[in-house]
Amino acid sequence: METFEKVKEIIIDTLNFEGDDIRPESDFFKDLQADSLDIVELMMALEENFGVTIPDDQLPNLHTVESVVKYIEEHKAA
Repeated sequence: METFEKVKEIIIDTLNFEGDDIRPESDFFKDLQADSLDIVELMMALEENFGVTIPDDQLPNLHTVESVVKYIEEHKAA
């Protein structure tokens, strides 16, 4: 499964959001109405599913679905 599709599934499960509304350019706060607790839960789910570690200092850089997908793809093989 493509990374974007898996991230999208995790977003749907974690944020209880409609899948049709999730696009690579979707902003977690503006478009998906996530709050900081939602983001923490989402990042924990992503870490568990992809076997990556997302440091807290990276969170400000990961505000769109595309930025999370790119981060995962860059770090899951490392």
